[in-house]
Amino acid sequence: MTNKPFIHPLIPNSVPEVKAAMLREVGAESVEDLYAAIPADLRLQDPLNLPPPQRSEYELVRHVEAILNKNVTARERLSFLGAGCYQHHVPAVCDEINSRSEFLTAYAGEPYEDHGRFQALWEYTAMMGELLNMDVVNVPTYDGFQAAATSLRMACRITGRDKVLISAAIGCDKLSRIQDYLKPNIAIELIPSDPESGQMNLEALAKALSADIAAVYFENPAYLGFLELQGQTIADMAHEAGAIAVTAVDPISLGVLAPPADYGADIVCGDIQPLGMHLHAGGGMGGFIATHDDETFVMEYPSRLFGVAPTSVPGEYGFGDVAYDRTSFAHREQGKEWVGTAAALWGITAGVYLALMGPQGMVEMGEGIMARTAYAMDRIGAMPGVKLPFVDAPHFQEFVVDFSASGKRVDEINRHLSDRGIFGGKDLSTEFPHLGQSMLLCITEVHSQADIDFLADALQEVLK
Repeated sequence: MTNKPFIHPLIPNSVPEVKAAMLREVGAESVEDLYAAIPADLRLQDPLNLPPPQRSEYELVRHVEAILNKNVTARERLSFLGAGCYQHHVPAVCDEINSRSEFLTAYAGEPYEDHGRFQALWEYTAMMGELLNMDVVNVPTYDGFQAAATSLRMACRITGRDKVLISAAIGCDKLSRIQDYLKPNIAIELIPSDPESGQMNLEALAKALSADIAAVYFENPAYLGFLELQGQTIADMAHEAGAIAVTAVDPISLGVLAPPADYGADIVCGDIQPLGMHLHAGGGMGGFIATHDDETFVMEYPSRLFGVAPTSVPGEYGFGDVAYDRTSFAHREQGKEWVGTAAALWGITAGVYLALMGPQGMVEMGEGIMARTAYAMDRIGAMPGVKLPFVDAPHFQEFVVDFSASGKRVDEINRHLSDRGIFGGKDLSTEFPHLGQSMLLCITEVHSQADIDFLADALQEVLK
């Protein structure tokens, strides 16, 4: 029996002679030399604890399906989870269009070989521009967190300043992403909210504004569901200090709410997941950034911008990149930011959704969500031992429920709801400890009055 080395059929360059030749080429004696910069105590010395190999495709399929079948989804249970990723109805046409091969497989390409995708994305940006009352909208970034972070870096480049103010009514996940992306050269200061109304503390904002502030950032609707009613005042205060007003918005709310551009926002950002995307174990996310057609702002977009222009043939138009030379594709390592992974497929999907809904459809959607939210707040807020913080502010889609007076913990309540086939709201007790034992409940157009009543009745039983 020979002791020959195992040559894996799926690992390239595992043939010993090939591996040895490659090591000689780079001047290394062994593969370990390539990791010399990593301290030895950080390198795994033991074999990986891997299960036995699956010997056939059938065995592998059974193994993976057994794992997936452990999952319980929002299709099997009534879900009231939100906090940035939302369960909305996805019209069948959205899946039909985005699964077409010319869109699904077209990760990259150029206008001369990919006409359909460029036009589809331009149509998306045009409809988003109408919805946002802005002139310029980018091809989607990886997600809304990235869009927010990039918007703040854009503001810093435009103003030449290196500090931003952010409303404290922001989710910890998004804040963490923004902090990671802005460090090490941009500082962040959180502006507290009024404990009763949730609105930004304008006195604290006035004290924090100075000549080194590049932007003031807030969300509307806020992460906690209430509407920030001081948007125009916040924008005016930012502008008086020479700063840029950056506002994040849920695009599905804009059938009933004024777009941030109407109350002074210079840069608007958000996530298009609500516009025709399934949850997908976390959501089909895609970030948008929007501004007016001001060259100062346009030239600071790091992401791709698509435009339409007449061709040499009368009556025909072409679609392609606008101001391509501002991107990292042109500047490479000298780029202001990397273009990165674009969620182009979700941009096309959102375009299909917006075209299907139309202006009136978006109005009806927003009105339906607000009515359902108000009904849920009335029913749940009337229960003994329950308090609704920020109840005096209008809400869109989400609201906070404080169970502290009931003596019950949120995780305990959610376990009991789960036993009744309900995914309760997100537990906020760690993220916002000053709110006590609170959860964030989400109501969308998929919830009927009977669904809300079922949740309310279940909560009453749990709180007894």
